[in-house]
Amino acid sequence: MLNSARPNSISTPCPNHFNSSWRSDMLAGFLVFLIALPLSLGVAVASGFPPMAGIISAIIGGLLVSRINGSTLTITGPAAGLIVVIFASVQNLGQGDMLSGYRYTLAAIVVSGLLQILLGHYKAGRLAAFFPASVVHGMLAAIGIIIMTKQLPVMMGLHVESSSNMLVNILQLPQVQAFFTPRIGLIALLALCILIEWPKLQHPLLKRIPAPLLVIISGIGMGYWCDLSHFQPDALFNLPETININGPFLVSIPDSLLASIVFPDFSKVASLAFWESVIAIGLVGSLETLLSSAAVDKLDPEKRYSDLNRDLQAIGIGNTLAGMIGGLPMIAEIVRSSANIEYGARTGWANFFHGGFLLLFVILFPQIINSIPLASLATLLVYTGFRLASPQSFAKTLDLGKEQLLIFVITIISILASNLLVGVMLGILAKLLIHLFRGVSLKNMLCISYHLHQQAKDTYQVTISGSAIFSNFIALKSELATLETGKTVLFDLTDIYLIDHTVMDFIEAYRDNYIEQGGRCEIHGLSEHKAYAEHPLAARINKRDL
Repeated sequence: MLNSARPNSISTPCPNHFNSSWRSDMLAGFLVFLIALPLSLGVAVASGFPPMAGIISAIIGGLLVSRINGSTLTITGPAAGLIVVIFASVQNLGQGDMLSGYRYTLAAIVVSGLLQILLGHYKAGRLAAFFPASVVHGMLAAIGIIIMTKQLPVMMGLHVESSSNMLVNILQLPQVQAFFTPRIGLIALLALCILIEWPKLQHPLLKRIPAPLLVIISGIGMGYWCDLSHFQPDALFNLPETININGPFLVSIPDSLLASIVFPDFSKVASLAFWESVIAIGLVGSLETLLSSAAVDKLDPEKRYSDLNRDLQAIGIGNTLAGMIGGLPMIAEIVRSSANIEYGARTGWANFFHGGFLLLFVILFPQIINSIPLASLATLLVYTGFRLASPQSFAKTLDLGKEQLLIFVITIISILASNLLVGVMLGILAKLLIHLFRGVSLKNMLCISYHLHQQAKDTYQVTISGSAIFSNFIALKSELATLETGKTVLFDLTDIYLIDHTVMDFIEAYRDNYIEQGGRCEIHGLSEHKAYAEHPLAARINKRDL
């Protein structure tokens, strides 16, 4: 889904030709706003935050971050990938008091934002490469599974007290769903049908109408028909103590934007749980921002490249401000960014307009937001979660090799059984152990052996020996980023003992990007290596060393 090894070789200034593109950017911003509104609300509710927290974050992301970031076409705002860490922070810091947990988590968001500013300043954008692709994709799949587990009961009109063990919650899902509320389930079913079938339409005008918008419109209509504002379902069975079917069933926001502002509580800043939240929020938010920005660059029709370190700083500034006034943390969001490009955006002003439209809407039409069923928002999130953890994601990982699937599954299970940070670390540890088993020396784990020299005026040769793996190639990546465009770069991989998928992916992406910039790039020396799978970017080992 995302390329964790995208080279940060070339950064071009992001143009802001407002006068020549404002019409197309305004239209794209308006259409993205229609997508962002329900998703921002849904992410906030699922995170244990007030609904307006998501809107606040998206507004700041549009109006402020769009003016200072290093990207051209990315849309910044709250995203489903952050639900897990935010909800866990609210629960752990609040210890049962959701309002206190919310304010403590706001403080953690502020601190993580400050750390992101520092990371961007010290050029830490390249560190995203340290996380193997299989671990990152496993993290995203686990997040998708957790989102589905938490939101499926809401689709059915149920409010369930979750266990701290996510595996237990997954096993209890079939029992929980037996107590569903038919009226609420019908709203969710209609929403799900729209999300699945609407994108299949071929009509060019109808395709421009975002499916999430239709989910919300249909949900509001069904909510009025079912009279959800006064609905009190009768229990047909004796309900377990952990299940509540008495609502609320509709979104509820304050009458004004000012009334939605909540200030952080820093009183737990000295606790271990606080810093666990800071690290988790900063890690997931930074990784997703860097990977999403890199992925969006590949979709840019004008082939512009983001300054990932500047992006990280801008997101950090946005998160610091959002945390200070009650908002969720934000990232560069891939789904809205892809839609932004599809709708014809040309500059970063589209992101600005999307934030402006959100601000106008919540000021002028708060009563519409209060009529949105929670089941509609839950369906949007379940659909998003399924896309993160779909069977295709398992199949694609298997195509890269059995060891990639093993790391992918270990990461998922570890996250579900413990938490996100532990799961990611265990996934990385599994990857390192596999490399040790395949003969990579301990010294080579963190240190790569390469030689970059200029053969001629316009030709550079990169010779790599030993092993090139995810944990040791950051130095090489950094030096390649200094090469001029328009030259010839030759990779000689003849003497490599082992090259893993992450580095294969990086070199392939570097070659494609360098050629797109008008240069010439070739890869030599892999004919004597055995691939661990049929995929062209699978890990390879030198045949003579077998």
